[in-house]
Amino acid sequence: MRQLEAFRAVMTYQTVTLASEMLHISQPAVTRLLADLESSLRFKLFDRVKGRLHPTVEARALYEEVQRSLAGVDRIARAADEIRDLRRGTLLIAGAPAIGLSFLPHAIADYLKTRPEAHVSLAVHSSRSVVDMVIGQRCDVGFSILSMNHTGTHGERLMTTRLVCAMPADHRLRALATIRPADLAGERFVAHPHSVESRLRIDALFAAQGVELKLQMESQVSHAICSFVEAGAGVSLVDAVSAWGYRGRGVVFKPFEPALVADFAVLTPTQRPAPLLLKSFVAHVRKFALAELGPGVVAA
Repeated sequence: MRQLEAFRAVMTYQTVTLASEMLHISQPAVTRLLADLESSLRFKLFDRVKGRLHPTVEARALYEEVQRSLAGVDRIARAADEIRDLRRGTLLIAGAPAIGLSFLPHAIADYLKTRPEAHVSLAVHSSRSVVDMVIGQRCDVGFSILSMNHTGTHGERLMTTRLVCAMPADHRLRALATIRPADLAGERFVAHPHSVESRLRIDALFAAQGVELKLQMESQVSHAICSFVEAGAGVSLVDAVSAWGYRGRGVVFKPFEPALVADFAVLTPTQRPAPLLLKSFVAHVRKFALAELGPGVVAA
């Protein structure tokens, strides 16, 4: 390979002096590389006339192929540099709907702005399915709202977000700065099913304060709950990430007290090697959350 690089340099710059400067080696080293290449090829590459090198017909024919081959090697070297500098790579991501339907696509798009050679695949599944994908090593990283303690995964808290009250844009409570349980007495309420942890905490809070809600509709996906609210079917409590993804539509989101929170976890397989991009991507998601969610993020 070094012989071919020396040959290309001499063909390009026409002199051993300039070739040696380009390769950052001595002139005798360039001359030796050319001699070794001619010995290997068993034909002459240059005629030496009055101290100058003149390519032979055979050298010109060889040069075309060397250019194509070394261009491929140069591309490999550039790709290696991009991978090392975290500008190229592949990430397979699994996300729960609350974070995967809107927030992660925006965070990923922002992350890729400075990494045009990187490739990201996002699959959106239930939190339990995300955990199964991580345990089964079918993804590089998973984002869920389940417990971080699962055998076969390494988990850590990504962020903690507040629950906010979602109501139709023309709701009677829209002028209040903060919504409290007593404000929602008698309201139709769109709930998560009992299998979702936040539902149990919401039920316990309202029961403790003696507030009764009209539970007519349920959905396991916060995005669907917000659509129910927009359609005028009732009010609800959703996490700040889901609220961020539904912003700009016919739903108003108000702070809710006393505070209820939802933990988002980042999970990685214990046996699957981590891509070089992973650490920087998770850090970017945290930074993006702080910038976009603001007071909706309690802690990281």
